[in-house]
Amino acid sequence: MSRPTGRVLTLLELLQSGGTRTVAELAERLGVEGRTVRRYVDQLIDLDVPVESVRGRYGGYRLAPGHRLPPLMLGDDEALAVLLGLVAGRRAGLTTTQRTASETASAKIRRVLPKRIARRLDTLLETLAFTDQPDDFDTPDAEALLTIADAVRHRRPVSIRYTDRDGRRSDRTLHAYGIVAHAGRWYVTGKDARIGADRTFRLDRIADARTLPGSFEAPVGPDPADRLLSAFATAEYRHEVTLRIHGTVEQIRARLPAGVANLEEYAPVAGEDPATERWLRVELRAERLDWLPPVLASLDRPFVIERPDELRDLVIALADRLGFYARQA
Repeated sequence: MSRPTGRVLTLLELLQSGGTRTVAELAERLGVEGRTVRRYVDQLIDLDVPVESVRGRYGGYRLAPGHRLPPLMLGDDEALAVLLGLVAGRRAGLTTTQRTASETASAKIRRVLPKRIARRLDTLLETLAFTDQPDDFDTPDAEALLTIADAVRHRRPVSIRYTDRDGRRSDRTLHAYGIVAHAGRWYVTGKDARIGADRTFRLDRIADARTLPGSFEAPVGPDPADRLLSAFATAEYRHEVTLRIHGTVEQIRARLPAGVANLEEYAPVAGEDPATERWLRVELRAERLDWLPPVLASLDRPFVIERPDELRDLVIALADRLGFYARQA
């Protein structure tokens, strides 16, 4: 690569890092004069790279939004970060319905990596292990995701077509508060204008998202992530469970996080240590109860089961089994 061509690409890389760069700054970084910088900018414009001139005391050059993505210049560390991010995103299920998009993006970046970096990346991926197995998540439509994100940003109502877990379809108007990624899925929290109540929707079940005229005021109170966790903890399931557990908030939350259970916390009086163990009320809903006895055992804290009686029977049965196994020679 000739030196002028290399400097033009270096100029593009500098502009892609963001912000406005003065001619003096660019000239110093490139080791050329100001008029040469202007000539390099003209070459980028000839290649349809959207470079715009900024006038004024702090003026210079910056990249403007264009009709297509300009050639992307990444350093070795940046390329590695992007590739690992794509791998992690696929693993966590946080991708769009275009499942091949992250794979083709990875292939394009790998194709232009220096051989030394590519070999080191291959070594990393070959030796990298995960503690959990990848899940086959249904992922959202990219256009719906971006449309709803724009509606959240500008507080615009959005029309959606939603399919619930039973396969029933409905058209809704949503005042979206925020988008939350949780446990490998995308969710949107907001007010369902038809019923006038807050709801949580899975984004992979949303189709035909369209921004509507008008605007709305976002409510004060919990942020979207807290609203999502609260919705999970209070969702309608087969069993309603109420417990009293003697311990600290941290001890209980280690096994029963906010997305699983509501915890009636307390406000410590003046001079009292908030980490002091005491009886706290825990409420949760569950479709099945068989997972709860091992969780309560792992807490290793005194507890009282207020309801249901079925859970008390399951805990006693688990204790009997453990005692039987422990007595075996």
